[in-house]
Amino acid sequence: MKKVIAIAALSFVGIAAKAQVASTATQTVNLNLSNAIELTFTGSGTATGAAVNLAFNTVNDYANGVQSSAQELKVRSNKKFDVTVKTNNASFSYTGSTTPAPVMPVSGVLGLKVSANGTGGTIAGTFAGYTSLSATAANLIANGLNGGNQTFSVMYNATPGFTYPAGTYTVDVVYTATQQ
Repeated sequence: MKKVIAIAALSFVGIAAKAQVASTATQTVNLNLSNAIELTFTGSGTATGAAVNLAFNTVNDYANGVQSSAQELKVRSNKKFDVTVKTNNASFSYTGSTTPAPVMPVSGVLGLKVSANGTGGTIAGTFAGYTSLSATAANLIANGLNGGNQTFSVMYNATPGFTYPAGTYTVDVVYTATQQ
């Protein structure tokens, strides 16, 4: 029996010694964050939205104007932001058969309103209702909150009146999101 006891004692000592041996390693992980902002149209998922075609087919369209459907944009930003809007030119470009080409100003003809605001910010100026656009940037959304899905929608209203001949009048509307 002495042999059995001695073997059991040796086995126990071996287990205890094995549990005390350890080694550790440490590594620092740094997250190097940069300020980031992106403005896209939700319909296309890009910075270029689909063309908005406002058709004037009746006398009532000319008298009352034509309104677009809502166009949704999304801001993704890690800081609070503002959004401005302007047109790329003070006048529409004309494609048609009339010569010389008529010159239709944007201001007084093309209006825009914010129809939905999920940015956490406020609608700037008078854009809660239709406000005339121009080639000068105007504040549209102020103090939008940082996040990955800050959306807002806009609608256009055009009222060219009866002054201009048939044809296609085109202007680009430019939105700019800027971090604070």
